[in-house]
Amino acid sequence: MNQSELYVSLDIGSSSIKVLIGEMSDDSLHVIGVGNVKSNGIRKGTIVDIDATVQSIKKAVGEAERMIGMSIQEIVLGIPANLANIQNVKGVVAVNREDREITDADLDRVLESAQVMSIPPERELINIAPKQFIVDHLEEIKDPRGMIGTRLELDGIMMTTSKTILHNVLRCVERAGLQIREIYLQPLAAGHFALTEDEKNHGTAYIDIGGGSTTIAIFREGHLVNTSVIPVGGDHITKDLSIVLKTPTEQAEMIKLRYGHAFYDDASDDELFEVPVIGADMKEQYSQRYIAEIIGVRLEELFELILEEFYRMGLQDLPGGVVITGGVAKLEGIGQLARHILQSRVRLYTPDYIGVREPQYTTAVGLIRYAYKEDLFYGKIGNSHALSQTAHNEVVASTKKQKQPQKNANNENKESAMSKAKKLFDKFFE
Repeated sequence: MNQSELYVSLDIGSSSIKVLIGEMSDDSLHVIGVGNVKSNGIRKGTIVDIDATVQSIKKAVGEAERMIGMSIQEIVLGIPANLANIQNVKGVVAVNREDREITDADLDRVLESAQVMSIPPERELINIAPKQFIVDHLEEIKDPRGMIGTRLELDGIMMTTSKTILHNVLRCVERAGLQIREIYLQPLAAGHFALTEDEKNHGTAYIDIGGGSTTIAIFREGHLVNTSVIPVGGDHITKDLSIVLKTPTEQAEMIKLRYGHAFYDDASDDELFEVPVIGADMKEQYSQRYIAEIIGVRLEELFELILEEFYRMGLQDLPGGVVITGGVAKLEGIGQLARHILQSRVRLYTPDYIGVREPQYTTAVGLIRYAYKEDLFYGKIGNSHALSQTAHNEVVASTKKQKQPQKNANNENKESAMSKAKKLFDKFFE
């Protein structure tokens, strides 16, 4: 198979907004454009200023567009786990064809039937992710199409979020001039590829430490089963450094990134560096070990809060351990400190793609890869409108790769139930 597809992901975070343009082919990702700007109007993962957020999105999109000279039209959007809820759902339909062969139409209908359950008025559907299909009581089927049967069932998980949170995110995307191709819960898309198959099956905590908040996602038996958000992140470390060292916030952020260390015992006490002092024409000297103590105190608090969340979720054991990613995961020594506090196997995850080999890009990369996986399963490859037609032709010429033809009005792929679910969001823009 040599199907190639262009995707653009949008990751709206508390400290930065990231736009990734990627080409997927044979399950391989080639990043061709990146936009990464400081986010304004977002606090602890929640939008608090629509206009400021829109301007940040436009700036990130502009960076990615200028990088490759293309116009972005359609994006894969990640929704944060704030106030997200995960619950089991079930769908059941009869197979209608005379030959009893299960087709795409039956798949669409069983997904639709799983959406019938009542959703509270203050909440909105994000995704339904299949766990297994059942054909005439035969379980653990990943793809029932082509099988013969009379009854098709679906066991899945339904993800919903606060209508207010979703409304504000969608309003910002719309005002930034972008169309939405698909919407996914961020830890679902990112964790699916950051974790190994064994980790997802055995029971693992995926932890994304961002700027304003930390997201915890629990995977078990191959599926996302629980999420939680702690309102503590890397920005709190920066603020601590700024206060203790009496230095501007921008300088504190630079110190954190350049000299920061999370594990006091391993930090260096030999090399000194200078730090400008607010309101004084002078500089103070500090060692890495000194600031490691400041950073370590905040991170210890964070990991203890994570432990409390584990207890609240009723987690007795995590055979798969803990996988940590996000911008703060770059800090030296964070793995050692996490192992010490969490008393568990800890692995750090960083995407391994040219141009985005930093843990802060895990979600943006995961959104693209998850969208591609879904499109393959539901037969939607070739429907991309991520870039303008002119720009799409430029990509073909520059990369010299075979592209799938754009769909036309007379040859549209059948719309899946997952896409139909997105129509629920249209009322926001009426």
